[in-house]
Amino acid sequence: MPPPPAKILIHVVPGFAANDLDGVPIPNSGWYPSCPLISTAATMLLFSRNRSYVFLIAGIFLFVFLAIRKRSYQYSYVIDPFQSYHGDGSGDSFLPGSSGDPNYVPPNDYFDDNTDDNANDKDQNDEEDTADGIEWSKLKPNYPVQDMRQFPKGSPQWLPKVQKFIETEPAAERQVRLERRDAVKKVFQRCWNSYRKHAWMSDEIMPISGGKRDVFGGWGATLVDSLDTLWIMDLKDEFKEAVKAASKIDFSKAPGDKVNVFETNIRYLGGFLAAYDLSGDRRLLRKATEVGEMLYVAFDTPNRMPMTRWDAVDASKNKPQEADESVLLAEIGTFALEFTRLSLLTKDPKWFDAAHRITELLHKQQDTTRFPGMWPVIVNARTTEFNLHNDFTIGAMADSWYEYLPKAHALVGGLLPQYREMYEKAMEAVIKRNVFRPMLPDNADVLVSGLVSVSRSGDDTVYSLKPEGQHLVCFAGGMLALGGKLVENQTHVSVGEKLMDGCIWTYSHMPVGIMPETFTMLPCPLTISPEKPECTFSETKWKDAIKRQLEAPDDISPEELNSLIAEKHISKGFTSLPDTRYILRPEAIESVFILYRTTGRKDLPEKAWKMFEAIEKNTKTELANAALSDITRYDPENEDESKRYPEKTDSMESFWLGETLKYFYLMFSEPDLISLDEWVFNTEAHPLRRLVPDLKGLFD
Repeated sequence: MPPPPAKILIHVVPGFAANDLDGVPIPNSGWYPSCPLISTAATMLLFSRNRSYVFLIAGIFLFVFLAIRKRSYQYSYVIDPFQSYHGDGSGDSFLPGSSGDPNYVPPNDYFDDNTDDNANDKDQNDEEDTADGIEWSKLKPNYPVQDMRQFPKGSPQWLPKVQKFIETEPAAERQVRLERRDAVKKVFQRCWNSYRKHAWMSDEIMPISGGKRDVFGGWGATLVDSLDTLWIMDLKDEFKEAVKAASKIDFSKAPGDKVNVFETNIRYLGGFLAAYDLSGDRRLLRKATEVGEMLYVAFDTPNRMPMTRWDAVDASKNKPQEADESVLLAEIGTFALEFTRLSLLTKDPKWFDAAHRITELLHKQQDTTRFPGMWPVIVNARTTEFNLHNDFTIGAMADSWYEYLPKAHALVGGLLPQYREMYEKAMEAVIKRNVFRPMLPDNADVLVSGLVSVSRSGDDTVYSLKPEGQHLVCFAGGMLALGGKLVENQTHVSVGEKLMDGCIWTYSHMPVGIMPETFTMLPCPLTISPEKPECTFSETKWKDAIKRQLEAPDDISPEELNSLIAEKHISKGFTSLPDTRYILRPEAIESVFILYRTTGRKDLPEKAWKMFEAIEKNTKTELANAALSDITRYDPENEDESKRYPEKTDSMESFWLGETLKYFYLMFSEPDLISLDEWVFNTEAHPLRRLVPDLKGLFD
């Protein structure tokens, strides 16, 4: 009698369990219900009289084997990320040979033949230990952690696929796409070379004067923010030079000004982690750890809530510190990605613990706020009361907390279910009250997100919508598209798409094709429902709304009102433009990029290109690109040349190279470059590897 199919299978495919005929338990990888199918195939292979089946089935086995091996080698897969750190496990559970493995060594040709920057880790560590400053990791805490949170054990879940398959375009279209990608790269190179020449190791270059500015600790924000962009754009020589310089940044010296812990986390820690995840260069993980050790001291408070504006000098002297009573939601809530990833890579749970304490409090209080499902813009970190204030938005001062909910869910492979739960509750509230359809002259079916203030009128709760759009909140389209894919909620994807369309509409209806920092619009009547989406434009209602926004006299004449509208450069559809700057922001192209990857909409590359052309044309300087003070200033026929186009300001924030140009470049790159099914971007556009199930052990 022949042996059972599963017993045969053990000899055909190494790694399958011999003691389970109903399913195949893969070591350290959970259970995959594939045994019946494979058993049947094996039986056909061995006993079929039609020998053609032998070659067919063998070919299928070979194809599946090679496909899985090719796909799985690049994933960072963790069963118990702190296993070896606590000494209670059998060793490293990171996937060897991936950049998620701290022992990974880059390819031989990564470094120049004559460099010894990475040749001797001991020499590098010795040099760092002698730095003149504070060894943050050795400071004795005033309020040590008593109950360290641990990252959950178990296998990452199979989360739904995010990216839509994008068909290969015809040769002519591909040529156009690659030309556009290279055009973005050239802009980056011009800016990078100017930074390298005029502001090397400083936070920012001043793109008009060629000066330099230190606004984020003086640790080289543009340098660190650009590391992963250099790698993604295949500028490997520049990357090697930048890593060599970045490895010498001294985070042991406390700056005199207070440290913005939020900005330091997203720019420096996020930048180093992403560059390490991409390249595997251990110097970058070491620098990430240095930043993490410094930031961790900001959490040394009685309740372990962070000092978001942190006096590092006092902290270096071990002076007691206490969290503030008035803290922005975004600034206290934006640690989950960076701190969790750092703990996974170092196997030290303290950063995960620090971030997860905040997550636990926000999760617990989500349904107790004055707008259940959302959290107010201002929270009290000292008393850990996150439910007392009245203003609710996914825009400025709150944005990245909401952004990190679906992204943290993806990063940890669904192992922390509260992120999904909080995301779904929050988006239900946002879609219900914050998102509105504006009344537009072309009746475009787009959406914008505003701010809701909550008050009481007798026994009733009153929700008041402030219909102010922000360039910053353009991230929301991508957030909802990504989150909708991850939790399989098509409504979220559709709302995200319309929010993105609202940002594109705003770009295209501004004089120079660039969106302002803030603007207001007239919401369609609240009686409009998805079943009755009509919202016909009314010039009378539009002008009445302008009068209210500008606080014009009730008796203003039509001529005077028209003159006021012209003076304020208010186009039809907008009711005011409170802030007409453009500071090289990335949020609009961020959502266009994510929606293109998730939906494959064929019109988006062209829309993205128009956005890029408008930005490059109006912001370009001899050295780099500069922020604009007023995007409504456009008079090409003016005799005074200086008044024809928006005035530039001598500022180029690091996110221009770290975010904006990166998203434009990825928009015109191959869709598998930084796949959203393998990576998740932090709020500074630094890609971090997701935890995903690994099938490598299936065939080892």
